[in-house]
Amino acid sequence: MKIYISADIEGVTGTADWDETEKKKPDYREFQEQMTNEVAAACEGALNAGADEILVNDAHGTARNIIASELPEQAGLIRGWSGHPLVMVEHLDKTFDAVVMIGYHSPGGLDTNPLAHTMSLRAVSVMIDGAIISEFLLHAYAAAMFGGPVVFVSGDEGLCRQVTSINKAIQTVAVKQGIGGSVISIHPKQAVRKIKEGVESALKADPSSCMIPLPEQFRLEVRFKKHQNAYRASHYPGAALSSAHVVSFENSDYFEILRAMTFIL
Repeated sequence: MKIYISADIEGVTGTADWDETEKKKPDYREFQEQMTNEVAAACEGALNAGADEILVNDAHGTARNIIASELPEQAGLIRGWSGHPLVMVEHLDKTFDAVVMIGYHSPGGLDTNPLAHTMSLRAVSVMIDGAIISEFLLHAYAAAMFGGPVVFVSGDEGLCRQVTSINKAIQTVAVKQGIGGSVISIHPKQAVRKIKEGVESALKADPSSCMIPLPEQFRLEVRFKKHQNAYRASHYPGAALSSAHVVSFENSDYFEILRAMTFIL
C-alpha cells in the first residue's frame, strides 16, 4: 500500500499566531517539532495499517519545516516548492492508494481559526461554484483527478466539520478550536496519539467510500484584500474582474483551475 501525506502547520495543535508558523521567528521551533511529531504519527499509523511506501509533502511556508530524521525510514520527504500547480499534493499520481492530510486549517472567509486562509494571505477568500473552498477541498479535488481518496484529515474543529459535511466517511481529528484570535487545543501528546490511531483506522476501512466526485464545470472566484492585486490577476488568460476586488475564471478541466491559481494567487 502506497500512501501520500500532505502536511501544513496552521492546523497543528496549539498554533494560534503567525509568529509560531514562520521559520525565522523565535516561537517557531516548538511548533515545527509538533508538526513533525504529528506527521510522524500519521506515518506510523499508515505503517500499522500495512503501508509499505509513504511520501510526505512538507507543504507549509518555506516547505522546509519537517525534521526528516524524526520520520520512519519508509517515508520519503518532499522539501521546497518546485512551482508545479499541484502545490500541496505535488508528485501525487495514480500509483497512490490513499491521501492523508495533517495540520490542515479552516479556509479564508471563516472565523474558526485565527490563522484561516486559502493558499495566499493576499486573498480574503477563494470560492469554487459559489462556495468558500479550503486547501483541503482544493487538494482533495486534485487527488480525485488521479482516483485517490483523502481518507483522513487532522486540523482545527471548523475544518473537520466542513470535511465531514462533504463526506462522512473521511475520518478526522480536531486538535483545536478557534475562537476569535485564540485557540483551545488538546494536549500535543494526545493529538499525536489520536492521529496515529485515526490514520491506521482510516486506512483499514474502505478507501473508496472517501472519494469526492469532481464537478463537471468549475467557476473560480478569488476575492483579494487589495484591488490592485485583483486587477493584476485579471490579466491571466481567461480570467476577468467580477468586481474591483474579485477575479473569476471558469473551466471544465480542474487542472486548469489549479494552473490559474498558481499565477493568480
